[in-house]
Amino acid sequence: MNKNRSYLVDAFKSRILRIFRHGWSETLLLKQIQLQPLKFTELTRDVILYQSEIESRFQSFSNRTSNLLPFSSEVHLTDFQQRESNVRVEFDVIIVGGGGSGLAAAVRALEMGASVLVLEKQAQLGGTTGMAIGSFTANGTRMQREANISDNADDHEVDAGQFAIPEIEAQNNPTLRRFFLGQTAETLEWLRGMGLYFHGPNPEPPNRVPRMHNIVPNAKAYIAAFQAQILKRKGTIVCDAPVLELVIEDQEVTGVIALIQGARKTIKAKRGVVLAAGDYANAPELIGRFKGDRFTSIEGVNPKACGDGHLLAEKVGARLLNMDITYGPELRFVPPPGDPFEQLIPTSGFLAKLMGQLVPFMPQALINWRIKRLLLTWQHPENSLFDDGAILVNSEGRRFCNEKDSPQREIAISEQPGKAAFILLDERIAAYYSQWPHFISTAPKIAYAYVNNYLKLRPDVSVEGTTLDAVGQARNLNVQHLNDSIEQFNQYIAGQKPDAFGRTHDSHALTGNRWVLLGPAKAYFTTTEGGVAINQQLQALNDSGHPIPGLYAIGCNGMGGQILWGHGLHIAWAITSGRLVGEYLGKSKIPH
Repeated sequence: MNKNRSYLVDAFKSRILRIFRHGWSETLLLKQIQLQPLKFTELTRDVILYQSEIESRFQSFSNRTSNLLPFSSEVHLTDFQQRESNVRVEFDVIIVGGGGSGLAAAVRALEMGASVLVLEKQAQLGGTTGMAIGSFTANGTRMQREANISDNADDHEVDAGQFAIPEIEAQNNPTLRRFFLGQTAETLEWLRGMGLYFHGPNPEPPNRVPRMHNIVPNAKAYIAAFQAQILKRKGTIVCDAPVLELVIEDQEVTGVIALIQGARKTIKAKRGVVLAAGDYANAPELIGRFKGDRFTSIEGVNPKACGDGHLLAEKVGARLLNMDITYGPELRFVPPPGDPFEQLIPTSGFLAKLMGQLVPFMPQALINWRIKRLLLTWQHPENSLFDDGAILVNSEGRRFCNEKDSPQREIAISEQPGKAAFILLDERIAAYYSQWPHFISTAPKIAYAYVNNYLKLRPDVSVEGTTLDAVGQARNLNVQHLNDSIEQFNQYIAGQKPDAFGRTHDSHALTGNRWVLLGPAKAYFTTTEGGVAINQQLQALNDSGHPIPGLYAIGCNGMGGQILWGHGLHIAWAITSGRLVGEYLGKSKIPH
């Protein structure tokens, strides 16, 4: 931390001490904030601009001054700490999961006047949504109309069915997907109304018109904006609070049992429990049970995506659909250094309590600035790279698989040292993937990322050089093995011998005066298509197709049999389903 930042952190601490040395109680401080919020904008600014530095040094500071601090150490647990452990706490709506779908549901339910509790098993919000690029695919949007693009949900439904291979698309629930696509434009405007910024719409074949709206800078902006809205509207967020089971009374889900501060807490939901706990990409038990044991060594993009919501639903009789269908395994570049779940403001502790009071008075420009600082994380290379001649090598510089054969390729990567590999491009391929329509991946701020975008934005996973040795040495690969791999591949191209790994239908040798090495990349399950059967009110259905009273499922928990291939549909479903269930449960009376 530089001297200027260190000074500001110390100044922040000094201001806090001055406040409490005046003998102010929590009630008096909060009243002063409400009466004279501008006097506290310095505190707001410092927490927003220097959150990570303040958080990293605040613990020792608060320990030394604990006698001066009137706040509990875990502010969002106050309601529980003030009651006997065997007394139930009630909310209108309980949401299990603090990712994109769960937070969207919380915001909308709060907008409708409901009391809301969000339970997140991790220490931070975000889930898989917080790790994504953030493309939101929608039709009939205002942004499309402003670009003179005519579009509708019927056309979108037809196009959405062209992404997956026929045997997977055959398992789609067309009625539910068409219903969802008809809601996307309203959801996008709802997001823009929160101050979120999108660019586009951008094209993605086989969509007949541009439909991909890319959030700036990436999907973390959703999480930051939702968190701010929940705090503004006095919602309750409890992190580090896994839900252990659903409470059933007279065949109705009436609440949850959660582990909070090491103790089991029973919490009642007057209107419903919403499962928004993400996918099962990193749940070997579920992957093995439904997809096959050979896939159990492949990791999920989100290491915490363990199928918790699916298992909770299954235990109370919900029907699970399409559990064998996964998005991936596919190659993904490893994330950049740092925390992939960076947030706008803290979710617990003293800073969260303070910021929960100051957020309503924050200048929107300051919130927007903070959101735009959140860095990008995961990206995945397109399979077409290998069709056009790229190869994979492991950390020893050796080829190890037929790069065109997926998912065997991903299984082979998971068996390499470090479960990692590198993609090698020669001069021809690098030039080919430097302009539309030949892109390496989707990325924020630009609809698609080409070679030069990677070299500029992700130097941690991309390097170029004029010789093969140069790029190999830059990533500590065995240069001799790397050269041997190229020589053997070019012998196959020249027809001198078959490819050692069974690759066919290539016509270009790897050569030239420019080489690009991308990686490390690993094999991941990005997300999963299996989920709870639901109706259009997002109610969970049992094996007989009847709603389970009091239980709702959204996002990856409530896929309902949909096949959402293509960029931007999973996030659109997560947030749209969250908005819809929040609106439904936000009503004063919920029929069961």
